[in-house]
Amino acid sequence: MIAKQHKTENGTVLAVVDEKLAGKKFEEGRLQLDLSADFYNGEKVSEEELLQLMKSAYIINITGKKSVEIAIRNNFIEKDAIIVIAGIPHAQCVILRSESFYTRRL
Repeated sequence: MIAKQHKTENGTVLAVVDEKLAGKKFEEGRLQLDLSADFYNGEKVSEEELLQLMKSAYIINITGKKSVEIAIRNNFIEKDAIIVIAGIPHAQCVILRSESFYTRRL
């Protein structure tokens, strides 16, 4: 898999794509997956490394059969959260944590 971290003031946005799909574009009707964009231009990671990156992110964009399967198997997404564009599975995940920027202590 290829993963790229995008650091924001709110936390890390993680882009994940199967290696064989990286650098390609897919279209189906009005839907498009542009995996050639810099957003997905990251580094090759193992499944173990990917899981650590996913645990530290607050938004994850996941594209490709292998990457999506890992996210499902590790309870980041559910099967009904997946869309398929030109035969390519894709999902997005937002992770809310009790210590996130959404939480205010009283």
